[in-house]
Amino acid sequence: MPADSLGWSLLLAARAVAAVRDGKSLTEALLALSKELPVARSAAQDVAYGVLRRYGWGEFLLGRLLEKPLTHPETHALLLAALYRLETRPEAAHTVVDQAVVAAGELAGGVFKGLVNGVLRNFLRRRESLLAAAAADDQAAQQHPNWWLRKLRRAYPQDWQRIVAAGNSQPPMTLRVNRRRLAPADYAARLELAGHPARPVGLSGLQLERPVSVDALPGFFDGLVSVQDAGAQRAAELLDPVAGAYVLDACAAPGGKTAHLLERADLDLLALDIDAGRTRRIEENLQRLALHATVRVADCSAVDQWWDGRPFDAILADVPCSASGVVRRHPDIKWLRREGDIRRFAQTQTAILDALWPLLKPGGKLLYATCSVFPEENGGQIDAFLVRQPDAEQLRVEQLLPLEEHDGFYYALLRKSP
Repeated sequence: MPADSLGWSLLLAARAVAAVRDGKSLTEALLALSKELPVARSAAQDVAYGVLRRYGWGEFLLGRLLEKPLTHPETHALLLAALYRLETRPEAAHTVVDQAVVAAGELAGGVFKGLVNGVLRNFLRRRESLLAAAAADDQAAQQHPNWWLRKLRRAYPQDWQRIVAAGNSQPPMTLRVNRRRLAPADYAARLELAGHPARPVGLSGLQLERPVSVDALPGFFDGLVSVQDAGAQRAAELLDPVAGAYVLDACAAPGGKTAHLLERADLDLLALDIDAGRTRRIEENLQRLALHATVRVADCSAVDQWWDGRPFDAILADVPCSASGVVRRHPDIKWLRREGDIRRFAQTQTAILDALWPLLKPGGKLLYATCSVFPEENGGQIDAFLVRQPDAEQLRVEQLLPLEEHDGFYYALLRKSP
């Protein structure tokens, strides 16, 4: 099968989606495509992301098109990929069906070619009635699990639909200009000359009109600019440590917030992460930007294993969370998460807060950060912490709901009593 054919991209996307359905993250699943030609990898990635953004819709349709559950995971995922293409490229329906059948010939010895052909043609015959039924089903129509929708409706009765719509959309590409090297307006002029217009967002950000490869960004490999969501850029702006401060970035990988802190001021910064592979990403980012920090592999809550007793002037606690605010970038999260996971994340967050607070100097600041929109991980977590810690004062809170301009984040800036 030609590497630039639709059938090949459907097959590669099906393998990635099947891996996600088996519990892998989409990022991890797409790594398996790294040796494919760029054109094939890009096309497969586009389909895989589309399938997972519309996963509830696709599963709803297959539930009505299959007489019994399909036991071959990659063929099931291939049908999801083909349904996505049929809905987004209806003018090419004949080609999509033909190429999906060709792709099915590469799976399980081709025994499901007839099934794939029959299911897809049945969808085209019944398309109007099936789409009407999907539109009437909450999970299929909203593209979020039912438990997730219940939580959003309860927490945001006026905004839940906007949050859902943002979660189903394609994210913008936002850059953070290294202000040590040049001003955002100057870099915007460089982008314009390169044919990549962008508009300013926040203090250091530029949102591109259209996403591009980092290879196309002027000076990217020279450290002039980084890719970082505008909402994520608020962390360094809110913590705002003074030059010379001793700073802890407690859950630092992949290093975007670490680098932004160092771009804003000369700091003595310790960056920790529990994952050795992700810790290497911190070092790579710092090297590209010509910045320096002490980087260590460590569980930040296991203080006795890494802390030398020297208190910090400022701490960034960008804690593990549900990532419910960034699902447009990671659509697999909606379907990999379970409702019980939120409670487990909250327990981890509590442990991290309680472990790090004693490490802060009197008068020092701690910024608690999540990329979640669920209150249990955000305001509920901080309210409980303030009860446990009478020497903690809340200086500022920001709940950023997902918008066109940024993803969803929560920030609580706390100060320890002098």
